[in-house]
Amino acid sequence: EIGWNHMGDKSLAEEMISAASESGANVVKFQYWDPKYLKEGSWDDDGRREIYKKSALNEDKILSLVELSEKYNCEFLISVFGTIGAKLIYNLGQKTIKIPSHETTNLKLIEFCSKQFSKIYFSAGASSEAELLEALEVLRSGTASFNLMHCVSSYPCPNEKINLSRMKWLSSLSSEIGFSDHTKSTVIPAIAVAYGASVIEKHFTTDNDLPGRDNKNALEPDEFKEMVGNIGESVSALAPLGNG
Repeated sequence: EIGWNHMGDKSLAEEMISAASESGANVVKFQYWDPKYLKEGSWDDDGRREIYKKSALNEDKILSLVELSEKYNCEFLISVFGTIGAKLIYNLGQKTIKIPSHETTNLKLIEFCSKQFSKIYFSAGASSEAELLEALEVLRSGTASFNLMHCVSSYPCPNEKINLSRMKWLSSLSSEIGFSDHTKSTVIPAIAVAYGASVIEKHFTTDNDLPGRDNKNALEPDEFKEMVGNIGESVSALAPLGNG
């Protein structure tokens, strides 16, 4: 999850994609929104609106990021926050999409994505059990496959709040589950693999001192490599030994 950490700087975005690939990532994810649709809110007083404007992507920037992802042998992925964004991403030829936690009740968006995209990464944070079950009904009505991702929508999230045991319930609802991790831990994602996660999402940056709200809480390359190594150990430890 590079998200908006590039702050609208293409050269920094390329540096981050390259570093993520070198650190073991095989997918780089960004976020799409159009600031003109952002209503008034607390973001007008804490500087977030300016960040949103600066780091917003348009069609040309998205296509550039797709090319850069391919250049560094990573799959491109992007989160959207409404059907306008989803339609744009679909029209740009993308087959996969991420629906973030705060859109779990946006049934219009979920329905569109389930019928137009081939794969959805669906984050299951910021929702009640009833809301998630309703969203899953809509997801299942479409043709897209989906990965149901555990998430606690607090960023950063304290380790003791991550509630990995919820993944047991999620695994009863979906054949594919994942983990969108907002902790700073390099170990917890490896534990999530033992709970059945086939996908791990983690915020990434090249420098915690870069401007913006998310850079300071994301993993730097050495930390990300450590996390990937821990995940590899978990996968190895879980591998069956056969009948011997």
